[in-house]
Formats: sequence, C-alpha cells, structure tokens
Amino acid sequence: MNQQPATTTTATTPAAQLRTHCTTDADGRITFHLPALETPDRESAQLLLRLRPKKGRPEDTLLHLPVETAADGGRRAVLEPRPALAEGRWDLYLIPAPGAPRQRLRPGLRDLRALVDGHTRDRPSPVAVRIPYATKDGYLAIRTWRRTAHAEVEALDVTSTSMTVRARLHGATLSAESAVRLRARGADGAVRHQEPQADGSGRSFSFTVDFAELTATGSTVWDLSVRTHPAGQAAPIRIGRLLDDIADRKEIFVYPSATVGGATVRPYYTVDNDLSVEVTAAP
Repeated sequence: MNQQPATTTTATTPAAQLRTHCTTDADGRITFHLPALETPDRESAQLLLRLRPKKGRPEDTLLHLPVETAADGGRRAVLEPRPALAEGRWDLYLIPAPGAPRQRLRPGLRDLRALVDGHTRDRPSPVAVRIPYATKDGYLAIRTWRRTAHAEVEALDVTSTSMTVRARLHGATLSAESAVRLRARGADGAVRHQEPQADGSGRSFSFTVDFAELTATGSTVWDLSVRTHPAGQAAPIRIGRLLDDIADRKEIFVYPSATVGGATVRPYYTVDNDLSVEVTAAP
C-alpha cells in the first residue's frame, strides 16, 4: 500500500456496472469485493483511492491497493487500518491493467455493522475514522477524519430555552482546567466558556447551553469545542459525532429550533459532522 502525491492524472472511464461491495471491521479495516475482471493481466489490477481535491485544485494524493484473489475465488482489495488516511473524501477507481484508464466504481452492498457502536470503544490519538458511502451522483467513496483528539456527542437534548450535551473524549482526557468553548465565527468572534460536568473517568462530560446567552451578538454561528488545558498549551478539541456508520449527518440529524428573545436558535451538525449552533436574529 502506497500513499503518495500524484504525479500524473489518468483519464476517468465511466463504469456504470462496476459495483463493488465492501465490509468494514471494528478496527477500521475495509475489504472491497470487486467485480469480475475480464483482462489478460488481471493479476496486476489495482484499486485506486483518490483524495478529492478542493474546488479548483489539482489532485495531489493517491493511494494504490493491489487486487488479489479471495478465498472464494473472487477478487478483492484490502484497506488496512494503518496508516491513517488524510481527512477528507476519497473516491474509488479500478485500474484493471497497467496503463489502462481508471474506472470509477459504483457502490454495491455496504456492510457497516461494525461501525454502528463505534462510540462505545475508546480511541487513541490520533483518532482516525473512515466510513464508506454512496456519493450524490451514485459512486462509491470513503469519508475520513484524522484528528489529534475528538469529543464524541453521545446525547443531545434540546428544549425551548437550552440544550444539554453529553460527550466523551477520545485521544485526550479532562483536567482541572478543562472548559467547554463556544466561539462565534468570524475574525472577532465572541467566545463563551463553561465548566464541564465530568465523571470520574476523565473522559465523559456534560454541559448545558442557555440559548439566551448566544443571542446578544445577533445572527451568527457558534462552534463548540472543549479545551483540556489552559489556553496556549493545547488546541481546542472539536465536539461532534463521527464514531458510527453515518458519513453525512447534517440532513439526517435535524433538531428543533427555539425562539428566544425574538431570535431563532438551532443546533445542527456541520458538513464535517461537528456540532454548532446557528442564531438568526429577527429582522
């Protein structure tokens, strides 16, 4: 397995029938079960993972996996848990033979059962997550996260005046100086701090956000994180929900909004599955 910068770009060949099944393990291993290869040099086939570049930027990170014969006689490729992939979205292609055009893969059956209870297992630093999913245009891809530490939301209760969050740290532990930080977006964004209510493990904690405290600055978005040490000693750890089988939860986990002092307040998950609170002031 070789993760490296891209030196050339291979033309993509449409492949509507190249459906690929995949199975995930609890430790992050993904096994891809590939369609039959009708090529004379099938032993040289490769599975290509391409880190999707930002808009307007060239692709610069590729990962090649060998395609091998499985025990049942089929073809497969295995993505091992290490090394951790860069955070982002990885598109999958089949290269059936050396020099052949790469072919985009369609999703088949995705067995993600091992990921469903992922939040129950403590993760070391760095926290690496990978979830196979189907893109909006019907192709197979992998959503990945790689963070020094992560605070996983385990419960979120929303009322008409506040929200209470219960979360657990992975890759870090709380200290006597720990604080929950709410920061308004923007160069001069306001910051609010709260003391977390921690249990004896040094990892699980909870806190309650009073919506009225967030409406004074007008329309904005507040990003939530937890600081485990005094400012400057460690970066804040983003609070979100990554450790299960859902690659994109923004449109799936929709919470009710509340009207406070004429403003509308709504907690939500961002496109990166991080927890934020949107405040929309009345006109």
